[in-house]
Amino acid sequence: MRDAIVNGVAMSVVGGSVGCIMVDVVSPALARRIALAAQGFARPHPEAAGTRALNGVVDRLGLLQIDSVNVFERSHYLPAFSRVGHYDRGLLDRITSGRQGRMVEYWAHQAAYIPRELWPLFEFRRDEYRRSGSDWGGWVAEQRDLAVWLRAELAANGPMRASEIEHDANERRGPWWGWSDVKRTLEMMFRTGDVICVDRVRFERVYALPEQALPAELLGSAPPEADAVRQLVERAAAAQGIATEADLADYWRMKRAPVRQAVAELVDARVLLPVEVPGRQTGARPTPAWLHRDAHRPRRIEQVALLSPFDPVVWFRPRTERLFDFHYRIEIYTPEPDRKFGYYSLPVLVDDRVVARVDLKSDRKARTLRVQSAWAEPGVPAETAARLVPVLRRAAAWQGLDEVVVAGRGDLSPALAGELAAAAA
Repeated sequence: MRDAIVNGVAMSVVGGSVGCIMVDVVSPALARRIALAAQGFARPHPEAAGTRALNGVVDRLGLLQIDSVNVFERSHYLPAFSRVGHYDRGLLDRITSGRQGRMVEYWAHQAAYIPRELWPLFEFRRDEYRRSGSDWGGWVAEQRDLAVWLRAELAANGPMRASEIEHDANERRGPWWGWSDVKRTLEMMFRTGDVICVDRVRFERVYALPEQALPAELLGSAPPEADAVRQLVERAAAAQGIATEADLADYWRMKRAPVRQAVAELVDARVLLPVEVPGRQTGARPTPAWLHRDAHRPRRIEQVALLSPFDPVVWFRPRTERLFDFHYRIEIYTPEPDRKFGYYSLPVLVDDRVVARVDLKSDRKARTLRVQSAWAEPGVPAETAARLVPVLRRAAAWQGLDEVVVAGRGDLSPALAGELAAAAA
């Protein structure tokens, strides 16, 4: 099936015959609200966010991206705080980690926690790594004896960190972040599925054999690649609410051609509904987009949230710019003199718009949440500072910090400092 959109009508070409599917027109504002509702921002925070609320976040998003930076908080903890408020991070640890956890780590979007039931759907990706020649999978082939030995060590001793394994090749060297050959081989085996990560200790991966941590029904049960891609595309569409082909492909970092075929099949099944968003153009034509059949269309979003740089709302920068007219680049890798907004600048969501960004640091020694800088976007609502301050105070309490201090950089900082002073008076 091939789809095109002509004058608000989707032209479906199947086996040489042409059929017409009416295309719904979705305003840019409604598209934003649909996307945010799909991500869980259309509902108030629970009074006490427990395991049920956290599982709800996992169900909606389908993954939590992992990143090592913890200047404020590690990235995989932040999406839940953005959506359900204050929660016990130990509860999320029990969901994401350990041989009894609900999730397992894999290279999904980037390194991410995914529900264990999704493990079979990524067999096609593991196959890609196995076939990758001189790339990651190729290293395992070149180090076959070491890989066999590592499997035997894990079989005999159970889950282990690379640093716990005694071997002549376990000496840090070379350009791979100073990895030893043992660490590098384990990382390649992680991508090919020969080992999995069942936990992290001080952020260091704990490796295990798949049969040591995954139930038997998940091993050797991978569907054909086309079926797996279709299931992943449907999950991405449900998580995004409304999406283009590029959005759907990026969610799980998949190639466009199989995603395009999956979209066509899901349109035939009426799981995805063609829509047009005015102003979104590809050349001279409207950019094709699709609405998940279960997507909620809220009349309003009333929410204030801090977004991780690796939150699904903003992680695909072209989608962020298209939906929110918000240009965002994290400046972790930018030399300090060249940074404009700050080292770990978090987008600020107010209702259905991304209106500001704040560079946060959890100063745990001084028990202070430091707002290193705060910047407003053009047209920021006048009440943004007043609405953001309570969220910053809740973020500090969630981090176990006693106060919020504004450093002064950025055009939103004076208003934030004033609101904090007024609240303390």
